[in-house]
Amino acid sequence: MQLSPFMRSLGLKYPLFQGGMAWVADGKLAAAVSNAGGLGIIGGGNAPGEVVYNEIKTAISLTDRPFGVNVMLLSPHVDEVVEAILQQKDNIAVVTTGAGNPSRYLKRLQEANIKVIPVVGSVGLAKIMERSGVDAVIAEGMESGGHIGKLTTMTLVPQVVDAIKIPVIAAGGIGDGRGLAAAFMLGAQGVQMGTRFLVARESKISPIYKQAVLKAKDIDTLVTGDFAGHPSRVLKNPMARKYLQIEKAEAAKDHPDFNSLDELGNGSLRRAVETGDPNTGAYMAGEISGMIKKEQTAKEIVEEVCQTASDLLGGVQ
Repeated sequence: MQLSPFMRSLGLKYPLFQGGMAWVADGKLAAAVSNAGGLGIIGGGNAPGEVVYNEIKTAISLTDRPFGVNVMLLSPHVDEVVEAILQQKDNIAVVTTGAGNPSRYLKRLQEANIKVIPVVGSVGLAKIMERSGVDAVIAEGMESGGHIGKLTTMTLVPQVVDAIKIPVIAAGGIGDGRGLAAAFMLGAQGVQMGTRFLVARESKISPIYKQAVLKAKDIDTLVTGDFAGHPSRVLKNPMARKYLQIEKAEAAKDHPDFNSLDELGNGSLRRAVETGDPNTGAYMAGEISGMIKKEQTAKEIVEEVCQTASDLLGGVQ
């Protein structure tokens, strides 16, 4: 598969990023994806800097290929996470960011030869990121799991590609080679996939969570937090239904109070990953869950996706 100059500059074999899913994307999973020729990404989430530092060390021990770290800019530990990354700067190729503007950290990361690639959900944000000097953007549609925007991948990606000059990576609703081929046709230089890697053999999520993804149908996700202003896509389970019920009840009031949702939602993803408890855990997953029918190694996933795309495109990107 022919790579763009940007993808080649990252040292990749395939134009495929693994999503930096909080509490899911650890050093082991990131290393497995990188060893397969993609870009494995450690999810910083709300973890303290020491935790992220240790995951970076794990990845270093398992791969000599490029990998990245996702920084959640609203995390209370963001400063120490960035410091942990800079302490290991010679081993990290990329920092992806979410939930904010990475400008505050941009110069130090780029001076350390780390490419900075924020996730964007709109053309306006993509333009702001380009002006700030980032190296590329990940245009993520609302089909994705976890926190989402308002636009679909099919509409967002080509508009972002047309609006900016830096490279665009497509994300959201992409789980096989057909999605990668489609992303190329939309003008993206590669894709980021998260949900498909939930069921990788190297994924540490609870078997209960993993089976929920494998058994999911096309209509088995819902969006919570839309009324409260922070929409997130999850699989339907008792936790998600309870959250949505409370949210809708509050939204119908003249003076809604969504504070009760914070208590319900805090730590819910981590509980899902660690215990799989459907009553207290949020199974974050995208709409492609219904496409995923088997557990595979990260290597099998990466190679299957990229081979299918190459076949569909006749070897020409």
